[in-house]
Amino acid sequence: MPSSLSSAPPSGTASPPARHRRDMAAVVLLIPVLVAVALWAFAWPAARTAPRDLPLGVAGSASATAPIEQRLAQQDGAFEIHRYADEAAARDAIEDRTVYGAIVATAQGPKLLTASAAGPLVAQSLQQSMAGQAPEGTSVTTVDVVPAPAEDPRGAALTSSVLPLGLAGVAAGSVVTLLGLRGLRAVGALLGAAVFVGVVAAALTHNWLGILSGDWWAEAGALSLSTLAVSGAVAGLAALVGTPGIGVGALLVVLLGNPFSGASSAPEMLPEPVGVVGQWLPPGAGTSLLRSVSFFDGAAATGPVLTLTWWAVLGLGAVLLGATLHRRAATADEKVVEREPAMVN
Repeated sequence: MPSSLSSAPPSGTASPPARHRRDMAAVVLLIPVLVAVALWAFAWPAARTAPRDLPLGVAGSASATAPIEQRLAQQDGAFEIHRYADEAAARDAIEDRTVYGAIVATAQGPKLLTASAAGPLVAQSLQQSMAGQAPEGTSVTTVDVVPAPAEDPRGAALTSSVLPLGLAGVAAGSVVTLLGLRGLRAVGALLGAAVFVGVVAAALTHNWLGILSGDWWAEAGALSLSTLAVSGAVAGLAALVGTPGIGVGALLVVLLGNPFSGASSAPEMLPEPVGVVGQWLPPGAGTSLLRSVSFFDGAAATGPVLTLTWWAVLGLGAVLLGATLHRRAATADEKVVEREPAMVN
């Protein structure tokens, strides 16, 4: 047979030059798409930050609060009004995380109650809104009912911790997968890594940086559960679909979970439905849980705990299921090899 025919590529496969052109085209087209998606995920919510049905309390008699409610209603869709009899009830609602702030009608004029620990940007937005809505000749007294820590008054350090914690979960799930750990060994490794991440993160954020001020063990537990939710999801996806599952999990957490978390503001400050979707993902639920246990004595922590627990349980369940499927596939391959007939000379 001529040598030119023997060197031809097998039928159905592309020649090296054609394959290279295809790979180049994929890179040229894929990178701009990824950049566009990243800009959409990160820049769009930040550029459209504004109150959307933000829970806000109004306290006082009906006659005294009527003008306040009328002015707030002019900001169509900005606030979800909750009515309270007096300032004490409004303060309780803020501490229970039912509302982000409250306007109290007093004889001296309106008083604004805020909680910068729930989101400094929200407190600032409420102050700006009240400054523009207050009647002429009146001043608005502002009281920060639940202030942010003095070491992190703008919440910048807490916001910056969301991405590293997400990356820690992605790293744990990736390492477990790449090391070939399966089944109970993988689950044990993920649990151990999550516990140590929570302890280390609590020591850094609470003891060293001072940006958390609640119960230390509750904070460590919240950080551990957040990490386990991410690492379990990444390892579970990889156990079911293979190594590409690592990329899917990482993109879900970093590309969507981080900007949709509302850590720098609040879920109600993001465009719809970004705020809601963000609270269904581990970074958003983890941030809400950490605020609750650190600044509000665990108020409104049930929802985030359930969300993170479901992610962790489903992820670890997928890890165990993937190990079972792998064992069955290996057993089937062994049986096929054993039943293969011997060659007759």
